[in-house]
Amino acid sequence: MKSIASFVSRSIPTQSRWDSLGGRGSNRFLPLCLVLIACFLSVNHTEAREFRAGAATSNITPEIGGAIIGGFHPVPSTHVHDELNARCLVLDNGETRMAIVICDLLGVSKELCDAARSIIHAENSIPEENILIAATHTHSASSALGPDRFAHTQELDEYQKYVVRRVADGVRRALNNLAPARIGWSVGEEPKHVFNRRWLMKPGSNSRDPFGGANDLVKMNPPRESANLVKPAGPTDPQICLIAVETPDGRPMALLGNYSLHYVGGVPASHISADYFAVFCDRMQQLLGADRQSPPFVAMLSNGTSGDINNIDFTRPVEKREPYEKMREVADDVAAAAFKAYKTIKFHDWVPLGGQLQWLEIGARHPTPAQLERAKAIVGGPATTKRSMEQIYAERTLTMNAYPPTLPIPVQALRIGDVGIAGFPNEIFAEMGLELKLRSPFKPSFTIEIANGYYGYLPTPEQHKLGGYETWLATNRLEEEASRKMTEAVLRMWSELKDNE
Repeated sequence: MKSIASFVSRSIPTQSRWDSLGGRGSNRFLPLCLVLIACFLSVNHTEAREFRAGAATSNITPEIGGAIIGGFHPVPSTHVHDELNARCLVLDNGETRMAIVICDLLGVSKELCDAARSIIHAENSIPEENILIAATHTHSASSALGPDRFAHTQELDEYQKYVVRRVADGVRRALNNLAPARIGWSVGEEPKHVFNRRWLMKPGSNSRDPFGGANDLVKMNPPRESANLVKPAGPTDPQICLIAVETPDGRPMALLGNYSLHYVGGVPASHISADYFAVFCDRMQQLLGADRQSPPFVAMLSNGTSGDINNIDFTRPVEKREPYEKMREVADDVAAAAFKAYKTIKFHDWVPLGGQLQWLEIGARHPTPAQLERAKAIVGGPATTKRSMEQIYAERTLTMNAYPPTLPIPVQALRIGDVGIAGFPNEIFAEMGLELKLRSPFKPSFTIEIANGYYGYLPTPEQHKLGGYETWLATNRLEEEASRKMTEAVLRMWSELKDNE
């Protein structure tokens, strides 16, 4: 108050000067005082704003022996090639806080995310709408989706409880590392490793689906160099979006990247691995010269819109690779492009932060009466040593039949400065992500898939008409209009976040 009085006494004209300017009485003098005091407070508030950030990793590697769930026939793990982590970033602009957690897992259930978010909010007062928890979709990890990953709700198992606590601890450690920081963003490209894996095929060349039909116009992962290939059924998104945090003197603190590519693989079936996502993180640390820092530098690579994207060029022959070779190649190339973009970043001393998290009631998929009867007959048939695709999907059909009419689907929108982030609990098609980037009020914008839960693939209505693996019942669990409803919800939330600046 003393500084305000001093400011006012130096800034307000004396009475004689006031009279000479035509002022008379306190009723004119008071408004000017209030305006000048407000200006003083505004200036000092701006000068006092401080941006801080902290990051940490939290080990979530399961014990050896748990089932690796990346394929149709899970196998127990026998070796840990590289540790799995929850990579945590906390941002604090003095007005609010935000936490982003990227886990080296195939998926994270809604129940797991809800439990972790609740603990993070209770222990650290971070608004729940500002907490995003997502999985990378490595196919070389044990399940964090519960005993039956197709059930619409279930109690947390022991490994999920472990992941919940480790995620919450990782955010707490990131908060412990909070320090003054600057933040910036940039966009790069790496197109040579992204291919649409859904191909339109010549009439009559597609195999029957596991429900006894033959209506698919596209095939996921078709035979290489097949004469029946027509063209890819959708686009790709080669963008690499980056959000970087550094100390005021320019030392890298953390990096959040986003790239729309499924896992790479090339992992022995029983090995636990974080796939190319973790290799990218290690490589970025090397390129930025951020080794052996205290606290450690933390890089994170989130999965964008890769529901129909992988790194296989189906027009070319199979390349023979050693285990882990391909993922290193992809990670190195993506990191090189990211590093080039990183060097163009303009850092800011302070940025606005905001988030919204909505639970949309979206219709659940259910089997037709014919599909249900067929599934019951298959499941009730003779047991086999190795289940066929028909048996696998018959079991999933019975599970889907128990779903309620609608499901509460978490859809999230975040704002970090000029950057918009969308979070969906699905494997998102590239065309949906491209539409969001085009229509977003924030530039750049990107999507983090498999965020805050997991509800299978999310084809657009146009892709539903083409059929294929990603549209099959159970692989896809939500109504055909779900992608449109969820897209519009994020655009509304982004618009509100933009209007609140």
